[in-house]
Amino acid sequence: MANLPPSLSMKSVALSGASSSSSNDRKLLSAEQLILDLSNPELRENALHELSKKREIFQDLAPLLWHSVGTIPALLQEIISVYPVLSPPTMTPAQSNRVCNALALLQCVASHTDTRMLFLK
Repeated sequence: MANLPPSLSMKSVALSGASSSSSNDRKLLSAEQLILDLSNPELRENALHELSKKREIFQDLAPLLWHSVGTIPALLQEIISVYPVLSPPTMTPAQSNRVCNALALLQCVASHTDTRMLFLK
């Protein structure tokens, strides 16, 4: 999360001792933790599921995903990993869910006004 613009990072709020009692602050901190979990293969499946399920709740999810180190490659890795099971078709429901969740998060990045052009480039 170190590469995030100051307006997107909640670290300064958390480290300054300010109370983050609002629901939005807690949601953002939750989103940040789930994004960090994407870089851990053991935690990735749950993070994909939770972020995909709650992507409408997290307003700044797309910029958080885009500016977090290793997140976009992790999402692309999820998509590429299913190629071998496409022919012959042997994809499991779990694999299908993972790749659909990764695609939903990439769609979130592609449709956000702040990340759309960066994504397309």
